[in-house]
Amino acid sequence: QVQLVESGGGLVQPGGSLRLSCAASGFTFSSYAMNWYRQAPRKERELVAEITRGSITTYRTSVKDRFTISRDNAKNTVYLQMNSLKPEDTAVYYCNVKTNQGNHWGQGTQVTVSS
Repeated sequence: QVQLVESGGGLVQPGGSLRLSCAASGFTFSSYAMNWYRQAPRKERELVAEITRGSITTYRTSVKDRFTISRDNAKNTVYLQMNSLKPEDTAVYYCNVKTNQGNHWGQGTQVTVSS
């Protein structure tokens, strides 16, 4: 019953900004760490950012200082604020949670950074 629904993707120019949202349901959102992954065509899915239940954050080096993950437990939503976007950030972005039942993924939202 876990459901994760991403939104906010789109086409932006290099240097632009975008905020992704992930609406969660079917589990006790505030009890779990949440993650953002991304996958470019023909490449492996990679972890972008994590946020613990206590809002401690971790980022992969390539996005550190540009991306910010946050959560709003009252809205059961996790966000990814992306600034100073680069073409290399182009990918499908996925929300993820690991519960006792395993990994759960959203449907993904496309982010394209291009001139």
